[in-house]
Amino acid sequence: MKSGFFALVLVLLLAGCESSPPQALVIYSGRSQALVEPLVERFKAQTGLPVEVRFGRDAELLAALQEEGAQSPADLFWANTTGALGAASNANLLVALPDSILEKPASFQPSSGLWAPATVRFRVLAYNTEALTEDDLPASVLDLPQMETLRGRIGWTPTYSSFQDFVTALRLLEGEEAARAWLEGLQALEPKAYPSNTPMIQALAAGEIDVALTNHYYVLRLTQGAAEGEAPPVALYHFAPGDVGNLALVTGAGVLATSDNTEAALRFLSFLLSEQAQAFAATEVYEYPVVSGVAVPSYLLSMPEALALSPQFDFERLRELDATLNLMREVGLL
Repeated sequence: MKSGFFALVLVLLLAGCESSPPQALVIYSGRSQALVEPLVERFKAQTGLPVEVRFGRDAELLAALQEEGAQSPADLFWANTTGALGAASNANLLVALPDSILEKPASFQPSSGLWAPATVRFRVLAYNTEALTEDDLPASVLDLPQMETLRGRIGWTPTYSSFQDFVTALRLLEGEEAARAWLEGLQALEPKAYPSNTPMIQALAAGEIDVALTNHYYVLRLTQGAAEGEAPPVALYHFAPGDVGNLALVTGAGVLATSDNTEAALRFLSFLLSEQAQAFAATEVYEYPVVSGVAVPSYLLSMPEALALSPQFDFERLRELDATLNLMREVGLL
C-alpha cells in the first residue's frame, strides 16, 4: 500500500518538474494585419515564443483596454498613430520603458518615455494621373476646399486614426476655427468617405475618385507591387514645403501596465527596433525607419527630404486628440 502511495507521489513530482510552455505574448495591434503579420511571424520563428495578436483600429483597442481594465490579457499596445499612443499615456495604460529600449531610436523619441517609435510615414495627396496633373493641384492642403473642380472627386477617411492625427495637427497649427472651416469647406465639395486607406487608393486607381488624402506608403504598396507596364495610374503629390498636408506621422508601441509578461513584451519591442525589422518596414511596407543606418529604397524620398516637407510641429501634441474628435463630431463627421 505504502509503495503504491510513494509511486503516485513520484509521478506527481516528475510531472511538476516538466517545463511548462512559455506564456503567450498578447499584442493589441492598431497596425493592419496585412502590414505587420510577417514581422510577428519572424519574431515567433526566431524566439520560439507564442504570440497572439488582436487586430483592430486604435480607437477600438483603446476602448477595449479601458473596459477590460486590470483583467486585460494584453501585454503590448502597437498603435497606428501618435495620437493613440498619447491617449494611452494619458489614461495611464503604459509603463515607463527601460533605457535599453529608449536609446535605440535615433529620432521621434517621446519625452514621456512611455512608448517607443517604430516607423514614420508622411501625409500626401494621391491623385489619378489619367485625370489630373500636378499643375491641377493646390500648393497647400488648406486650399483644397476651394478646388471647385474637384467636387465629388475627393476621397478621405474621417474615421481613420491617421486622418484624425492630421486634423489634430491642422487644429493646433492653424487654430480651431480654421480647422472647422477646412472640414466644412471640404464637406461642401461632397467628398467620398472610406473606412480606411486601402479601399480608398483602390477606388482612386479605378477612377471612382481623382484625389485622395492619405499616407505615402499606401500609394507605393500599390504602384511598386505592380508588374512592369501594369502600374495603376496613381501618383504621390507633395504640397509646398512646411505644409501641414505633408505631416510626418509616427507609429509606435508601449508595454501595458496590466501585463504580466513584460519580459516578452520588451523583447518584441526590441525586435521592432532591430535592423532587420526596420529594414523590413522600409523595403516591404515603404515606411521610414527610426533607427540610424537603415537604408530606404531609391523610389522613396530620403528621410531629410521628407522631413523638410513636413511642418515644424511637436509630434507629441498629437495626444490632444479629444478636442479633434469633438470638433469632428460637431461638424457631423463622426
